[in-house]
Amino acid sequence: MTETPSVVGDTPVPSAAFNLETILSNNHEAIEHPGTLGNGVSAVGWDEEGAETQAAEGYCVECEDQPAQLLCETCSDAYCEVCFAAQHRKGTRKQHKSKPLSGQGKTKSTKSASADEAATREDSMDIEEDGADESDDEEWKGITPGPTSEVIGAQPAAGVKVGEWFVERAKYIPLRLTLVERKYLRLLEAALNVSEYTDKIDTIGFGLSKAKRIVQQIRELCAIMSGLLLAADYKQGQELFTDRDFESNAEFYQSIFELGRRHKIMNPDKMRTTYGKLIYLLQDSQSHDVKDLLNFSCVRPIKTVYSVLEEYHATDLLRDDLITAATKEIYSEGRSRRDIQKDIKSKERAIETLAARYEREGLSQENLRQCLYSIGDNHAFLRANRDPCERMISYLKEYFHPTQAKDSKSSLAIRSGRDGARLSHDHGKQYAYVLQSLTLWREILHDMFHLWSLAEQDLLAENVPYRLRDTGQGLNRVQASPKTSRMMHNILHKAQRSVGTWIGSSVIHMGDHNVPNALMFIDKYTQIYRILLPICNTLSQIPSIAAKPALRSYIDDEFGSTENLMRDILGDFFRHGFDGSGADNFFDAGSCIDGRLTSAWNWCATIEKKRYFHVFLLAGFVGFDGEW
Repeated sequence: MTETPSVVGDTPVPSAAFNLETILSNNHEAIEHPGTLGNGVSAVGWDEEGAETQAAEGYCVECEDQPAQLLCETCSDAYCEVCFAAQHRKGTRKQHKSKPLSGQGKTKSTKSASADEAATREDSMDIEEDGADESDDEEWKGITPGPTSEVIGAQPAAGVKVGEWFVERAKYIPLRLTLVERKYLRLLEAALNVSEYTDKIDTIGFGLSKAKRIVQQIRELCAIMSGLLLAADYKQGQELFTDRDFESNAEFYQSIFELGRRHKIMNPDKMRTTYGKLIYLLQDSQSHDVKDLLNFSCVRPIKTVYSVLEEYHATDLLRDDLITAATKEIYSEGRSRRDIQKDIKSKERAIETLAARYEREGLSQENLRQCLYSIGDNHAFLRANRDPCERMISYLKEYFHPTQAKDSKSSLAIRSGRDGARLSHDHGKQYAYVLQSLTLWREILHDMFHLWSLAEQDLLAENVPYRLRDTGQGLNRVQASPKTSRMMHNILHKAQRSVGTWIGSSVIHMGDHNVPNALMFIDKYTQIYRILLPICNTLSQIPSIAAKPALRSYIDDEFGSTENLMRDILGDFFRHGFDGSGADNFFDAGSCIDGRLTSAWNWCATIEKKRYFHVFLLAGFVGFDGEW
């Protein structure tokens, strides 16, 4: 063992080794902890504060990892846009004036801007101080709906220069699975279905050490997959069993685990019970102790459209203006068959043209088609998940006035303690609260693939450990998610700028007992379409239901008209789906970012008690967790 020199005065002398023998000896002063640096200065641990360092020139003094954009004239500090809004959202700091560092634009007061652009940021545990978590309701003075009809950074229209839009988007779009990969996916799902991984690992028990239990379970899962492969393909299965060594087959297991992750990102409604086991298994496999015992890593980067094209220097495909026509989604609603067929043929021609234009050695036309189809799958994901948010925003603006209600039926006002509500808002404030919540959901779903990529990076990070903790909903892995948190705060900041102001709390729970880790966060926001899509489908089918005389008579007798029916459904959802009933106290939920979604789920649980529930059934409703 190499001895580490220590400093006594100016003369370096060797220190005693930090081992059991020296610990039990009487010479305690000669023992030096291995965490001590060679110059005698103790190393800084994860829970110790290091010496304060100045931010690099040109970077934000708060987060220190983003370029500075604004200079606060009062503080004399440079901030990025998000951190400036977070630091100047309340108190006397709201009066501070700022100016762009570029020198362009006039000095502006941040009295209203800082409140409008409120966004908090923490790189690990996103739990604000008590004072910072107070409601922003008292700061709200009214709202004029912002430009929320279009998504920020939406897809370029056909015939328009695409620029770098597809390049940035493709970095986070997983590649569609091939037929052979789908066979392997079935093997992985079958193995995960019979695995009891989380039951054996996430428990407080005795016996083997946790690292040994993890290795045992991973080896068992790999053995099950090998056996299934042997049963499905005897020749290839024999190759795995040639030397019966897991380490020599590491590439095979890495590819199997990677395609499972890739399939889940493209299809959030799939692998709902097995993906959690898979990601927790891979999370544990990143531990240094487990790697040493296992002798190989189970994790490899996700194969994306951009990574495939970059490997063969074909990224110019993503800048080709024809890619918009090759990846656009073709809608059939309200269109003639002739028009639909015309669009299909136009899309097929664009795909074949691009495949022939960018074909090269190692990158076949079939591979290029697969890349284009994957981008098309992303557009399909956006239509099913993001578009219901846009439709609900349109319904909100169509059926309700932004500031005042015509009568009690068209009022969105709620009062705490009545009908389960935990917030008190008048009509104008509730309208703005619903608008900003739907806008935020839309922006989150628009960037969901990027968020998912960052979530997996946080979950599988080697240097970010987790703690097994009882969160009130059983034992959960509580882990900080700095990358996901940063991205989420940027999205929140964009949404706040879009709507013009913010009502309620802007706390984003992550790494605490509400949202223990990034997996729970992603799972929470992939459920939004399950709430909104059935509502949108029912509303769109009401005119066809009313076309039948008997059903029209029922609607007129019960609700007065189809328009009143639609307003009743929307009004009830906008009132009680956003009433702050997400938890038992304001700090945990209420009006916080995650509590808004929980409140909507609570409304879904009471749908059977609504007087318009029969209309949902007539429209084919089978549940918020059904197939639509």
